[in-house]
Amino acid sequence: MRRNDGRPIVVLAIVIVVVIVLLWLLARGGALPSPRSDAPVSPSPVAATWYDIYFTAPVFPDRPETRRGGIDERFVQFVDGATHTLDVAVYDFDLDNVARAFARAQARGVSVRMVTDSDTVNNRRDEAIQHALQVVRAGGIPIVPDERSAIMHHKFAVRDAREVWTGSWNMTTGDTYRLNNNAVWMRSPELARVFSTEFDAMFVDRQFGGGRVKRPPVEPVVIEGARVQPMFAPENTVADRVAARIREATTTIHFLAFSFTHDGIGQAVLERRRGGVGVSGVFERTGSETRFSEFGVMKQAGLDVYQDGNPYVMHHKLFVLDGRTTLFGSFNFSDSADRDNDENCLIVDDPQFASRFEDEFQRIRATARAQPPRPATPGREFPR
Repeated sequence: MRRNDGRPIVVLAIVIVVVIVLLWLLARGGALPSPRSDAPVSPSPVAATWYDIYFTAPVFPDRPETRRGGIDERFVQFVDGATHTLDVAVYDFDLDNVARAFARAQARGVSVRMVTDSDTVNNRRDEAIQHALQVVRAGGIPIVPDERSAIMHHKFAVRDAREVWTGSWNMTTGDTYRLNNNAVWMRSPELARVFSTEFDAMFVDRQFGGGRVKRPPVEPVVIEGARVQPMFAPENTVADRVAARIREATTTIHFLAFSFTHDGIGQAVLERRRGGVGVSGVFERTGSETRFSEFGVMKQAGLDVYQDGNPYVMHHKLFVLDGRTTLFGSFNFSDSADRDNDENCLIVDDPQFASRFEDEFQRIRATARAQPPRPATPGREFPR
């Protein structure tokens, strides 16, 4: 026979204490303790149907035999699914499989149009670029370059006036298998109309950068309860609007930045840190040690910021605010992106969407923190 060790009495006492605490909380309005503000938001158990999010997984050293399963293959699926129209605006382009997907689409009756940067078209030294462009031209697809010194820096496509693909990913081998990048496939006719207007301004009207006719700010689009605010530079004063959203952060600001040289956005981050918001970020190493970069200012101010650990390049340009708001796109946090280039940036208010980008941030931050100190490398101000 077991001896009585008093456990029933202990259990009863614990139950009584729990009941008393719950009654006290209900008396205060029924609020239960909130989770830690710096804890990542868990994704909803119900998968969203309006988007797919992709991240690259660079391997060092990069070898041709490991180049499989990348974002390029997902984008080829996007292109192969087009039935009527496909509009593509991309800064850099050298992928043979993507070029052939464009040609296949055109051959089956899809109207394919392309806008790119003049620097890409005129890069005669890069055989992969010229080969990809030749495949596109041979397929009868018209290409419009921007013909100016500032850059057409978009990386988006619109399919059948119903779906949009955008992010930081250029359609190149390097961007796919060496650089850290993101791409999002979004299903929304309303959002597609917004991006089609941007595309037609370049392809039809030949308007780029500061030469574009000013348009009013685009209204946000609500997709399955998520609020999506598309913005385009330079006409939408994107940097000011990014800084304004950062100033609304109340718990955490996390960012990944290829080029972060915009003082206004940097000051917004510093202000919120002084206001008690937790800040952490990772900068692409190259360029971060110049006097133009916000890295030195933030490091000196004691912020939790790092130089990235990718031996190649960390190419993201994104913020995750309070674990529920994501800012992403082609827009680098720089004056040239804000004033001169053709760029897009989306603000998505949705915790489940943000959780995917938060996971990527935590992965890249962990890699950056694990890197042994390296000697400073000569930096340069990125023109993007």
